[in-house]
Amino acid sequence: MNPPCGRCNKPVYPTEKINCLDKYWHKGCFSCEVCKMALSMTNYKGFEKKPYCSMHYPKTSFTIVTDTPENLRLKQQTMLNSQALYKEDFEKNKGKLSVVVDTPEMQRLKKTQDQISNIKYHEEFEKSKIRSDAPPPENRQENQASTTGQPAEQMRPAAVAPSGGGGRYQALYSYTAAEADEVSLQEGDLILDVVPIDEGWMFGCNQRTGKRGMLPANYMRPV
Repeated sequence: MNPPCGRCNKPVYPTEKINCLDKYWHKGCFSCEVCKMALSMTNYKGFEKKPYCSMHYPKTSFTIVTDTPENLRLKQQTMLNSQALYKEDFEKNKGKLSVVVDTPEMQRLKKTQDQISNIKYHEEFEKSKIRSDAPPPENRQENQASTTGQPAEQMRPAAVAPSGGGGRYQALYSYTAAEADEVSLQEGDLILDVVPIDEGWMFGCNQRTGKRGMLPANYMRPV
């Protein structure tokens, strides 16, 4: 009885029989498992009782060895050791970082940084407090006219240039003059010789433009 071929399982007759890797093969079936290149008894490489060419011969695999109980135990032990070493290195580095942070120089730098942060915080707080205390930058004449029903020109006193020096103020908001005797402002302008006229208006000179006239009191703060 003719044996089956190791690849096609068809009977192998003596005239075309190749006996290799504990199997019988047709000459045409004795080829590389990957590229199907025809092989001979002189150029094949066997792996797990299958023929391969030199190019596609599998590299040595440790899968079977790794799956043994002993190797699984060794692998687990190696992982535990690695974790222990990592934790130990982390604790060492953590200690070194603590020493660096706690040096007198680092403490001084940290204290200086905290002081700078506190100063900036208070500056921003004071600025926001001034802005929140003042009414929104709307035309004061229009507000007074809408609440009282009287024309705006009746609510503002006549512009009378006071004599003598006055205080120094800074513009909190921009203001566009609505009358010829008023002075326009830009935020940050310095106002000199400021003299109160009434509760809502002052008289002064805008240092930036050099113009003198009436100014809305709620648009400025004393310097």
